[in-house]
Parts: sequence; C-alpha cells; structure tokens
Amino acid sequence: MGMISLKAADGHELAAVLHLPEGKPRGGLVIIQDTYGIGDYIRSVAADYAALGYTCIVPALYDRQERGANYPRTEEGMEASQALRRAVVWPDILMDVEAARVRIAEYGKVGIVGFCFGGSVVWYAAQRLPFAAASSYYGRDVPHWLDLPPLCPTICHFGERDTMIPLEGVHKINPAMPQVPVHVYPAGHGFDNPATGTDPEVIALGRKRTLELFRAYVG
Repeated sequence: MGMISLKAADGHELAAVLHLPEGKPRGGLVIIQDTYGIGDYIRSVAADYAALGYTCIVPALYDRQERGANYPRTEEGMEASQALRRAVVWPDILMDVEAARVRIAEYGKVGIVGFCFGGSVVWYAAQRLPFAAASSYYGRDVPHWLDLPPLCPTICHFGERDTMIPLEGVHKINPAMPQVPVHVYPAGHGFDNPATGTDPEVIALGRKRTLELFRAYVG
C-alpha cells in the first residue's frame, strides 16, 4: 500500500492510496472514504479487497479543500469533517473519482464501493461514469438523487437504526429504481466499520453481497 498522485481533468492534483494484490488482479476497485477522510478504517477496507484479488485505489476527495484530511471519530472530528463534506462541489468530486477509475483501468474492469459520504459519491458516480458495478453503503443523498438510473449494476446498504437516514427515504429508492437491490440491516450508521460495535455477521453479510456483485461484474 502506498501513496500516489492523480490529476483530474481540470488539472487538480490529488493524493490517493494504491493497494496492489498479490498475483494477477481480478480487476480494480475505487474505494471511497467516509466523512472522516482516509483513516485506518478506509485503508483496512482497501487492504481487505486487495487480499481478495483487486487493485484498490482510494482517492483523497477532500484534497481540494484540505490536503491529508483525516479526522478522529469524535464530536469535534465529526463537526470538522462535516464542514468539509458540506463544501464539496459535486462535479469536482466526479472528476476526482474519474481520475482514480482511469488510473486503475489497466487492471481490468473497475467497480466502486464507498461508505457514508462515500456512499453518496458512489451513487452519484454510478449515475454518470462507466463503472462495471457499484456498492453504496448508507449514502445519505441517495434517496434525494433518484432522477437518473445507475449506468451499471448497483446495490445499496442501509441500517434500520440509522438516525441520519430515515427509513422513509430509503423506502423511496426501490419504487423509483426497481432494478437496484436495497438491503436494510439491523444496525445503525457506519455499520461496516467494526469500531461501531456492529454484529460481525451483519458486516460479513454486507461484504458478501458486495463481493458477489464484484465477482459477477468486475472479475
């Protein structure tokens, strides 16, 4: 695992974590950070999927505002990271994600997976960029962005006890996008992260569904 530099279409340079698997890659995955930035948890996700045979890249999507952003999971860290999230310009985010996708396209088909802020990014990108498959975890904006269908096979994951994303909104997705499986788990927000205390079986089920998607459409 190492740091590299990417250049977006508008000339912006951003950092990214690149994680190569052992042996021939099955394909590539763009891993999208959660609200807190690129910390140990997101790096561990990249390591996990690399161990399963994928070349993984994690673009630093806050670099346009603050380079190296990585906040602690505290109340203060939440406030600071949320300020960065609120200030993102979505067309800029799209260019940064596309730079990451292009960087690893040499390894085969490319999928995308992301969490929290990253879950929204995944959905937004899947509607506009040529990914092979997409897995969105608890993206708060997904229920509000139902005007465009994803361009690739996409699945969504939400927690039934997520106080940040009301189930009323989650239940709007499937009627608008019947081709998109929407999985609801007995968990709260951020449940893929073991530090939240989520039942390991819940985490494993989400990962299993995501891996099945990538095995089918990425490699």
